[in-house]
Amino acid sequence: MKRIEQNLNADWLYVPFDLKAAAKANCPEGKFVRVSIPHTNIELPYHNFSEQEHCFVSWYRKHFAVPKLRAGCRVFIDFDGVMIASTVFVNGKQVAAEHKGGYTPFSYDITDFVHPGRRNLMAVRVDSSERSDIPPYGGVVDYLTFGGIYRDVKLRLVDGVYIKHLFVRAGDVPRDRKKVDVSVRVVNTMAEARTVRLTARFWGADAAGVTADLKVPANGEADADLTIAGLAQIERWDLDHPMLYRVSVSLENGDGVETRVGFRTAEFREDGGFYLNDKPMKLRGLDRHQTYAYVGQAAPARMQRKDAEILKNDLACNIVRTSHYPQSPHFLDRCDEIGLLVLEEIPGWQHIGDEAWQAISVRDVETMITRDRNHASIILWGVRINESVDNHDFYTRTNALAHQLDPTRQTGGIRCIWNSELLEDVYTMNDFGYDLKVPGARRYLNTEFCGHMYPTKTFDQEERVKQHALHHAHVQNQIGGMKTAGGIGWCAFDYNTHAVFGSGDRICYHGVMDIFRQPKFAAFFYASQVEPEKRIVLEPATYWKQGDKSGGGVEPLVIFGNVDEVEVFIGCESRGRFKPDRERYRNLPRPPFVIKSLGETWGKNWADVRVVGYIDGKQAAERRVCYDGIPARLEMVADDKTLSADGADMTRISLGITDGYGNILPFAIQPVALKLKGPGVLVGENPFSMPGGRGAVYVRSTRKPGTITLTAETARLKRQKLTIRTKPA
Repeated sequence: MKRIEQNLNADWLYVPFDLKAAAKANCPEGKFVRVSIPHTNIELPYHNFSEQEHCFVSWYRKHFAVPKLRAGCRVFIDFDGVMIASTVFVNGKQVAAEHKGGYTPFSYDITDFVHPGRRNLMAVRVDSSERSDIPPYGGVVDYLTFGGIYRDVKLRLVDGVYIKHLFVRAGDVPRDRKKVDVSVRVVNTMAEARTVRLTARFWGADAAGVTADLKVPANGEADADLTIAGLAQIERWDLDHPMLYRVSVSLENGDGVETRVGFRTAEFREDGGFYLNDKPMKLRGLDRHQTYAYVGQAAPARMQRKDAEILKNDLACNIVRTSHYPQSPHFLDRCDEIGLLVLEEIPGWQHIGDEAWQAISVRDVETMITRDRNHASIILWGVRINESVDNHDFYTRTNALAHQLDPTRQTGGIRCIWNSELLEDVYTMNDFGYDLKVPGARRYLNTEFCGHMYPTKTFDQEERVKQHALHHAHVQNQIGGMKTAGGIGWCAFDYNTHAVFGSGDRICYHGVMDIFRQPKFAAFFYASQVEPEKRIVLEPATYWKQGDKSGGGVEPLVIFGNVDEVEVFIGCESRGRFKPDRERYRNLPRPPFVIKSLGETWGKNWADVRVVGYIDGKQAAERRVCYDGIPARLEMVADDKTLSADGADMTRISLGITDGYGNILPFAIQPVALKLKGPGVLVGENPFSMPGGRGAVYVRSTRKPGTITLTAETARLKRQKLTIRTKPA
């Protein structure tokens, strides 16, 4: 039979407490509420909450149908992620022992528990406590894991002989013999051995395939290696042209699976450089926590994919590190599609537990790699607990397993202790100093800098927000002049954390963007490194207010941009043309403009500033900032105009109070009242007092298609209105 996969995300029943009878078919459901997956066990404010608010046991119930099964058919339930421990029951019976760990997928064969041709009941007990027996816990942890069934759930029906794993290794395009090597693991659940015919196909401009027979023992597994050769018209996967191809494997008259691959080589070499398709590339990126305001980690595919787009397009990164755990498949899929490199690592933060704890971590290595090794974007496996001490036996084991499961990629181990034992291929190091150390390792990548060294809020005074940006520019400039692969800054987005790490409101303000994915000045620095052929960037890093800086004034005026020169006007008067500061930032592709000779004046002569950017002597961009700081407009923008009516799809609604030119006013912290009509749910605080003159809420769909209308009001500014349509799922 052909494989059948059914999305089970919709129409779950949920209670936020440990209801002892929840697994039983006759359990009354009056206390349950209807939810869709992904789901957080509790929605919280974007700040000022304790981890204890989401550390509790909850229950989920799902009524689902299973069709009549032909002989030998197997039924599986697949969970992409449940935080942090879960026990699954089907029709009142426990399926397996408690699953420990929230960041990697797991599956159960529930064939013997279901009633084919009838309705069935699945119940899931979810323990979202910070348990010391499960990574990353046991010590202190600088992030929150939140709770709930926060990633997708699927029902899978396969034949008694089915494909368990598919690993595709794309050959190097320049070779005359272009090929893909396909490794397949087949499972036989039948009582007698079976010989199956495997067909592997490559789907490109010229489709090609290969067939082989494989004998699979009774109640056992067998591996097959096939090569599809002679491929023509193959294009490389790279950052500017991330070409993807499909590869499928099927059993004759039976199961089949498909994946996407990209043809590319990626290597950290002995000369210190990183090479993509044999071309040297300096890696420049940011670390990402997969956490969001209000919903924790339970963001749907749309928002996961949006994060990849922000990192690639808005922040001009060429690499992201999934700190400190495997992240959503939807995020990784989008990295493949848009050409964003990935360093993916196992769950953990400094602490190494006992043997049972380490066994879970080793399992996470295996599950992470088998899940994600077909992603063209992934170039390095992180197989060491972030910032942990040496543990020779443990890390020998994780490193060897990674090479066994994927001999095509190198390994790294994120550390913060110099001269720690190097068992991996690449020395990946968190060097937080503003004057970086020269690494002794030949293969070296800086995986964290800045961050906690200079936490910065969007509503800090100008000189701090500006200095935060210059710190990132300074370190990236140093990295540009070193014989290293590059640097990944800490971090992309602010995130919720424990009391011992964050600011007074339990947020780590370490991001170049805030928790709503809205930019600080440091984001302008990263954006400015993009090639001007792709888009023009011109961003004055100033509030243009005389009294916000210690001692007064606005100099130095810092401008981030990818233009050749800028001209600065105060009012109608030009104060000169200026070149980028190539003397101080000689190793950056596009240095910032640091201007100290404006001849600024106080009082009545102060006026709006106008910055004009030139490329090849011609005007390419212009930006203006009002001098008076008076709110002129309330802005409200939806990332998406259309949602799926699946009960879980969401889009961000960005809010801001701006001057007359559209610049955010960081001290316009006034409440905005929101009103929603139609088949949607407002996720967030209402009214919302915006930190730094900006913020965001989300709109979530329901199961009903239609039109959602959202209005926003605040004192003394024009009301704003937008519409979002939800289409049948």
